[in-house]
Amino acid sequence: MRDEILINITPQETRASIVENGVLQEVHLERTENRGIVGNIYKGVVKRVMPGMQAAFVDIGHDKAAFLHLADIVTDKAEGSKQAIEGSQLLDKQQAQETDITTVLHEGQKIIVQVIKDPISSKGARLTTHITIPSRYLVLMPDTEHVGVSQRIDNQDERVRLRELLEEHQELDNGFIIRTAAEGASEKELVRDALFLAKLWNGITDKSKQVKAPGLVHEDLGLELRIMRDIFEDDVERVRIDDEKALERIRDFVKEFLPEMESRIELYQSERPIFDLYNVEEEIKKALERKVQLKSGGYLIIDQTEAMTTVDVNTGAFVGHKNLEETIFRTNLEAATALARQLRLRNLGGIIIVDFIDMKDEEHKRQVLRTLEKLLEKDHVKTQITEVSTLGLVEMTRKRSRESLERLLCEPCQQCNGRGYVKTAVTVCYEIFRELSRAARTYDVQKFLVLASQEVVDCLLDEEASSLGDLEVEIDKPIKLQVESLYSPEQFDVVLM
Repeated sequence: MRDEILINITPQETRASIVENGVLQEVHLERTENRGIVGNIYKGVVKRVMPGMQAAFVDIGHDKAAFLHLADIVTDKAEGSKQAIEGSQLLDKQQAQETDITTVLHEGQKIIVQVIKDPISSKGARLTTHITIPSRYLVLMPDTEHVGVSQRIDNQDERVRLRELLEEHQELDNGFIIRTAAEGASEKELVRDALFLAKLWNGITDKSKQVKAPGLVHEDLGLELRIMRDIFEDDVERVRIDDEKALERIRDFVKEFLPEMESRIELYQSERPIFDLYNVEEEIKKALERKVQLKSGGYLIIDQTEAMTTVDVNTGAFVGHKNLEETIFRTNLEAATALARQLRLRNLGGIIIVDFIDMKDEEHKRQVLRTLEKLLEKDHVKTQITEVSTLGLVEMTRKRSRESLERLLCEPCQQCNGRGYVKTAVTVCYEIFRELSRAARTYDVQKFLVLASQEVVDCLLDEEASSLGDLEVEIDKPIKLQVESLYSPEQFDVVLM
């Protein structure tokens, strides 16, 4: 069984799943009310320049100001001025190390920027002035004249062929990156893509002169078309869509850019929901859980924090068949396989720390790392893995441009405020006792009324009934209890009466 893409369209959201050999590997989601803005180009206004951080905050018309670092400001060397910043000479990355941002930006300055990271949590969007516009085979870089080739194209002869095909066409005066999907592409296909991108860029520069800042200049494709552009490759056997209008949009896109693959696009018409195929809905639910069970009996614990994601590997019930070292090695191998899938499925990004079970054999360590690296080759997102540290930790990074699946579908628990834990009923009872003692010493009242959750009131009337009675005698005031069904386990009030 080869790869398959399933696309589910509703008025509220678009979802796409990537299935490899019958197993869900990736989920992409875009909600109508809250579309991502990565790839969008804006005409912004510099609101604040911060020399200490060598960065600036830019108003692009959203609730949160976006962040632009000096290192993401580059020089446009082309004549005719396709300037990314109006009225300023921009810096290339080497110059950025030696330059003060106040010589480049000032408050109130209008600037053309592109979003490279969506707003994540409390952080605003991340910006760059180095505009890049992708098509099927190429990425346009209008502020350079360089032609680069994706590192994932391993064949050196093919790399040379592709680069020479573009460099021979002198009318293409922009820079390009040749994408992995271009491997084996013809000259006609590459030039067609390049001319399309050049025409699109001309339209963007014209519009940027008319748009009032802050405002949107260019919006990236919707999710269903981005999937076709970025992920639909030769190893995808078919794409199934459950919406006729979306099907037509996709077919029009594929006819223009991938005509030879049009036959792989089909409408899904079964009564059974499309995401019930391959248990996609069930797998999404599992991807939101903290614990990932391994077939051997071992398991992973995945914790996502603001700064990083940690993954703890445990043997669990797996005892192996030979010795302890072999058991640990087999568990770590299985964990590496599961981890590669979970990174893609959960869209985990940033710094990732993996605590594999300690291995003494150096060859075992190498095999576990090789397994992880090999499986991540199919990941469309750039990853970088270090060696196993002396503590048995593997440090890695995965490029983060959009929110993780958990952050898209979930929110912090209102009862525990995102801690993952709540106080026990006994702990809350003791807090109530302290508050009653404090209030009795401070106020002259007839009696007290305690409002609390059902669980806490039950505890006061059961395990802590004796303590409650003793306190009532001590303060010489009656204490009444009342259940408040809307209270969380940690919430209570002591009412003076």
